[in-house]
Order: sequence, then structure tokens, then C-alpha cells
Amino acid sequence: MSKATKAFQVDQKVVYPSQGVGVILSIQEKDFKSEKIPYYVIYLEVSDMTIMVPVDKAVELGIRAIVPKDEALRALELISEDYEPIPSDWKLRYQMNLDLLKKGSVMDIATIVRSLYHRSKVKELPILERKLYDSALKLLEDEISFSLKKPKEEVETMIFTRLESK
Repeated sequence: MSKATKAFQVDQKVVYPSQGVGVILSIQEKDFKSEKIPYYVIYLEVSDMTIMVPVDKAVELGIRAIVPKDEALRALELISEDYEPIPSDWKLRYQMNLDLLKKGSVMDIATIVRSLYHRSKVKELPILERKLYDSALKLLEDEISFSLKKPKEEVETMIFTRLESK
């Protein structure tokens, strides 16, 4: 392999921001401008897609390991905490949440789920925002279920129990 350092291993589960949890199937070299470039081959179950990401661009793209159990539990805790009111202008709110989604940390995703869930209780979310909420919820469920080694249905119940506690 070339000089690029590999942050991840084959068979490791990783999070691809705004795409979901994937597993690294292999690390392959591809020729590019007479240079061999190593790529992660990542299978994303949620979209049933296999993607290739250059090893030296993976971290820059926000690809990261699944969070440890304590961080997953902190994210679950976050969704049951008090929060700052969010802007009533849905376009502003949408952009703020989209920026959080692109950052992709489990805490950012939990923040989106919490704020949009509570906003939807006040007024129905516009279609774009509803899609953003659904994506964030799915990402949160996936990562927490892998981190805690629990079925997605159980994690979904844990999330909604905490959201309803407010």
C-alpha cells in the first residue's frame, strides 16, 4: 500500500455523515494518473450501496468510527434534556439542522432529532424538514443500535421514550 495512513480496518463499522452506518468490506488500490491510490470499499446497509472512498480523504469527508457506548448513552440523554428554542422560520431552522447533519457527530444528530421532534408537536414540519428529521432519526437509531449492540426497534423505543419525557 502507498504512504496514506489507514484510519480504519476491514470489517470495521463506520459512520458516513448523512449516509449512515457502513462496514468496510476491503481496501483496494486503483490506478489514478499512473499512481496507485488506496480506497476503502464501504457497504452502506441503509441504502444498499457500496461506495469507494480514497483512504487519505476519509477523515476529511467526516467518516468516523461508531461512537463508544458511553457517548451513545450521552446522546440518548441529550434528547431528554431541556433545549434552546429553535427559530420559527423553517428555512433558517432547516439550514442550521442541515449544517449539523453534515458535521455528523452523534450529538449533532441527537440535537436535530430532539429539536425537530418537539417542533413537530407544535406545528407540522414542512416536507424538506420532515425528510431531514426522518434521516437524522434513522442515523441516530442505526449508530446507537450498533454502539449499544441492541436491536433497532429497542433503540427506537428508547429514543421516543426520552423524547416523550419532555
